[in-house]
Amino acid sequence: MRVKNFQTSMRVLVTGANGFIGKNLVFRLIELGFSVEIFTRNNTIQDLPNILKKVNFVYHLAGENRPLDDKEFEIVNTDLTKSLCDAITALNRNIPIVLTSSTQAKIDNPYGRSKLKAESILKKFKDETGIPVFIYRLPGVFGKWSKPNYNSVVSTFCYNVCNNIPLQINDASFELNLVYIDDLVLEFISLIQEGTLNTKLSIEPEYKISVGELANQLKLFENSRHSLLSEKVGDGLIRKLYSTYVSYFSPEQFSYSIPSYGDERGEFAEILKTKNSGQFSFFTAEPGITRGGHYHHTKTEKFLVINGEARFGFRNIVTDEIHEIFTSDRKLEVIETIPGWSHDISNIGKSKMVVILWANEIYDHNNSDTISFKV
Repeated sequence: MRVKNFQTSMRVLVTGANGFIGKNLVFRLIELGFSVEIFTRNNTIQDLPNILKKVNFVYHLAGENRPLDDKEFEIVNTDLTKSLCDAITALNRNIPIVLTSSTQAKIDNPYGRSKLKAESILKKFKDETGIPVFIYRLPGVFGKWSKPNYNSVVSTFCYNVCNNIPLQINDASFELNLVYIDDLVLEFISLIQEGTLNTKLSIEPEYKISVGELANQLKLFENSRHSLLSEKVGDGLIRKLYSTYVSYFSPEQFSYSIPSYGDERGEFAEILKTKNSGQFSFFTAEPGITRGGHYHHTKTEKFLVINGEARFGFRNIVTDEIHEIFTSDRKLEVIETIPGWSHDISNIGKSKMVVILWANEIYDHNNSDTISFKV
């Protein structure tokens, strides 16, 4: 599903705009060119008519999750929904409403009952007015800006891991049903484009993960700064969990050190290792220094000189064929090493040479696939 950029005068209302979902939705709406009105705890019911006169669409996200008094469930989740519907009816305007309900609407507890009543109010409103309503029974939602110990176990666990607070797990096998905030926002904004054509009213994809698996995954994220081994954070649930996890870093945690190894030739440091796509490193060499002088049977590498001038030398270990490549930071040229060709790199400039290196496998001291052979 793709959302178009809007150059529009359309104005929308977001209730609960200071909450987790609200903040994410408001930012995206503004980015796409919508005008946004907000309704927060700073507003009163009496503000609704004047706000609703100016808008064409309502995202009703305001809700109470963990009040000090159970009566707050009814006041915020149910009564506010009725007031919203009454105000639209009184204005005699066709303003569609999106409601964030919860899968707990099926559960007989104060929170679930308040959400179920809100759903019933909206359904009656739709039947009486013909105005479209979109009711989403959301499972656990996770992502940046989710409030720890309030919105979801994901936010709580992320916050605790980032702050060295022990995780409390009562049942590691308990399965969580989760949707990601960006997927939810994308779905919600698409409603304005698709309108009543959208009848599914669910967020996709929906992920399943046990509490124990979630805790273990977050611990692996934490350890990656020490092991330098990245999890598979490029797609799917792991990508979204990692983005959520790092969003709980304090500014003091935005950076971390990596080990480096130096001698008279220069320095070498591993930057990042991956589980299935090798590793990234960098090294330096002082003027006149040559590094390398070896070949590989299977390992391949890519080099990029980002500072200085270099000569790459190659020798075919079978035919003794020689090949040279001269490059520098002015060319931004990637040099590949080829199995069966010995290779080295010399700093032929007057300043320190800095080179980024990618290898297609993680270096294994016990099976390095690196054999000395002069070029």
